[in-house]
Amino acid sequence: MATAPDQIARLRAALSLPGMGSSDFDLSPDVKPLAGRKLRPAGVLMPFIETQTGLELVLTKRSSALKHHPGQIAFPGGKRDELDTDITATALREAHEEIGLPPSNVEVLGQLPAHETVTGFTVTPVLGLVTESFTPIVEPGEVDEAFRVPFDHVTKLANFSQQGRYWQGQMRWYETVPHGPYYIWGATARMLRGLAERLVS
Repeated sequence: MATAPDQIARLRAALSLPGMGSSDFDLSPDVKPLAGRKLRPAGVLMPFIETQTGLELVLTKRSSALKHHPGQIAFPGGKRDELDTDITATALREAHEEIGLPPSNVEVLGQLPAHETVTGFTVTPVLGLVTESFTPIVEPGEVDEAFRVPFDHVTKLANFSQQGRYWQGQMRWYETVPHGPYYIWGATARMLRGLAERLVS
């Protein structure tokens, strides 16, 4: 079994590789984005915690009361505010607000290429290591739960699969990487697959 330092070294190497971004439309070429739409920048944090058995990734389950994507599994994050100095600042601010993770408790490793969502966002994943002991405190208006998933689960390509459902009268295909009771799918799974692909390059 790989150790956390080995996994951290692999993450650093993966982040140094060139590569293209991804999109919710990658697997569904027949589903076209609206012409002339304006994409809004957003940042999400992939926070990895070091344990004795390796790294674990913190994910959230969005509040079931939210208007958009209720109950879905997501990274802590959101749209960029005018006061954010850059997209990394956005990701760190949102993680602080949503799960109580102080920016000072995160060593930023780097960014993955941006992912375009069907909802009109350009989402940049920011990878970070949680440097001190951390217990999530969720923002109840936005997050129902924060939980951890083993690094090896979300970076093994064999754990990913494509599934589909009808959306606005068309079949839409998307990535999935379920873990226990958590159905990780859509943009979150697509960004994780992008990371997994880099780790085997």
